[in-house]
Amino acid sequence: MKKFFFLIAATCMAMMANAETQKVTSPDGKLIVTIDLDNEGELTYKATYDGKEMLTKSALGLKTDMGDYTEHLKLVNTKEGKREGQYTMRGSKASVINVNMNTVTMTFKAPKTRRDMVLEMCVGNNDIAYRYHFDGNDDGGKDEPRRVTILKEESSFNFPGKTTTFLCPQIDGNHTGWMGTKPSYEEEYRPDVALTEKSRFGKGYTFPCLFRIGEDGWVLVSETGVGSNYCGCHLSDYDKEDGFTVAFPDKSENHGIGSTTPAFSLPGETPWRTITIGSTLKPIVETTIPFDVVEEQYKAHPNMKPGRYVWSWLIWQDNSANFDDQVKFIDTASEMGFEYCLVDALWDVQIGRERMAELSKYAQSKGVNLMLWYNSNGYANDAPQGPRNGMNTAIAREREMAWMESIGVKGIKVDFFGGDKQQTMQQYEDILSDANRHGIQVIFHGCTLPRGWEKMYPNYVASEAVLASENVYFSEYHAKKEGFELTMHPFSRNVVGSMDWGGTMMNRWLNKEDEPGKRHRRYTSDTFEMAAGIMNQTTIQCIDVQPSNLKTLQQFELDFLKKIPTTWEETKFVDGYPTKYAVLARKSTEGKWYVTGLNGEGQPRTLTLNVPMMAGKTVTYYTDEPLKKGQEFLNPIKKTAKVDAKGNVKVTMQGLGGIILTEE
Repeated sequence: MKKFFFLIAATCMAMMANAETQKVTSPDGKLIVTIDLDNEGELTYKATYDGKEMLTKSALGLKTDMGDYTEHLKLVNTKEGKREGQYTMRGSKASVINVNMNTVTMTFKAPKTRRDMVLEMCVGNNDIAYRYHFDGNDDGGKDEPRRVTILKEESSFNFPGKTTTFLCPQIDGNHTGWMGTKPSYEEEYRPDVALTEKSRFGKGYTFPCLFRIGEDGWVLVSETGVGSNYCGCHLSDYDKEDGFTVAFPDKSENHGIGSTTPAFSLPGETPWRTITIGSTLKPIVETTIPFDVVEEQYKAHPNMKPGRYVWSWLIWQDNSANFDDQVKFIDTASEMGFEYCLVDALWDVQIGRERMAELSKYAQSKGVNLMLWYNSNGYANDAPQGPRNGMNTAIAREREMAWMESIGVKGIKVDFFGGDKQQTMQQYEDILSDANRHGIQVIFHGCTLPRGWEKMYPNYVASEAVLASENVYFSEYHAKKEGFELTMHPFSRNVVGSMDWGGTMMNRWLNKEDEPGKRHRRYTSDTFEMAAGIMNQTTIQCIDVQPSNLKTLQQFELDFLKKIPTTWEETKFVDGYPTKYAVLARKSTEGKWYVTGLNGEGQPRTLTLNVPMMAGKTVTYYTDEPLKKGQEFLNPIKKTAKVDAKGNVKVTMQGLGGIILTEE
């Protein structure tokens, strides 16, 4: 009996000896990530912030064609370190970014495998980033694996039961959307939803994913560093045991063609899984983690320039892609001092290539450069708009881009992609790389979320990947929801990547003449729209001034829009709550601060803002007068406001109105 007892005790001690725990703490000591390898060789992690549980026990590991790295793992090596440095960027919420993260690299061996799996974990003051990689050491054996297919990623995100969610549902590519062009990240967010509620389409949720941990704080989950090396991922539906797990694309995406599982040669690594944690929304809004852990893939062509563009299609639609109408918009851009005019779909038949060269020459004579729309397709979608089949092969792209360079076109908008499979991600990367050689900047529409692309591909401008402004035009339902949408994205979609919302819309009646009775109206105020031009971050911003607006807008509105900046030195969170209201402060690269606010709800909201960068100053204050009886629209006004010595100022945002405070 004693021998049996001693045998059990010895076995338990041996099992305990196999368990491993590693802690990674942020430089300020508030964020602690605990990585555990339990007695069964299963790998998990969890996180606390300021002593509060923010991420509960969540899984780590991969299942691959080389072997199973999710169980019976053994720790081979642990190395602690730091990720430090400074980098500059043109296309994000900040231009000079300092990185300071503590790191751990842990190497694990799995049964019956010839390659070890490495987990790399980085922890900053409010950010976590982790990825897996495999080395490429070759002992010369013919059976040595030199490539890997990831069959399943075990990575999960589990939260306390009090958590609520702010999520956008994933949709499949089974002939959904316009001519089979989904998923395109254009579904509707739902705020403050119970953790356990299933997604609308049963396909999980698109990145980024925002969670409120009761009164303890906020967590934002996303990914970065995805190019041709991997597929774009999303989160599964919630499971009470596993939480949310990383999910691969649906087989129906890309018209059913291509693999749902990513693969890469060795040595190689997965993209980064990113988690931003804070007791308030401030770290969520201000995070730069999508760029802190990725590297530039090539040098930018010297032609890359930020700016503003006009866009006829948003209000005038398909028929406006003709020579005479585009001249009107080029003239409008020139009058406003804008750098670009976007010529949308069907220009290939309604203008033609020979006259496009003439149009580009005319635009340049007015100080404006053209950007041209292209269909991404090939087999990925069945959309009829052209030019078609110009961006789907290397030969076609080279022909198109060499021609555009020869006539002075400076940008493209490529539309209607087929999903998140690795083959589609390869197409994004190829378009960007090919365009850069010809000095062409790139905007994507009908597309996936950008994943660190502003830093990886320096001619990348922005992606739509949002239920954007065209829907305000298409339906009164979405026109009424514009405030809801644009007070969600500063805390989620626009946090992780540049967003081409597609237009600060100054037409009130959403028709060519801007006259009542022809279509539904815009429900936001002029000040809301101007403020959105600051709130929505992208380096080439659509300020969709129409020819009619040159006569209908007040002069101070036109003057503000003429000088609206698009590149930023700093971004600061001031106040807000997702889908209700948002207030940010941005410092332009010219050194001027703009405090911009949007009210997403129908009732006025009075706030006392703390804006220390304006302390003791009298600033210009754009706002709206209260709606008077019989008025259809709020009346925008420009006045001054006094910020006290402590940086406090009282403001009122009317229902679906906005504010701007700036130093002029």
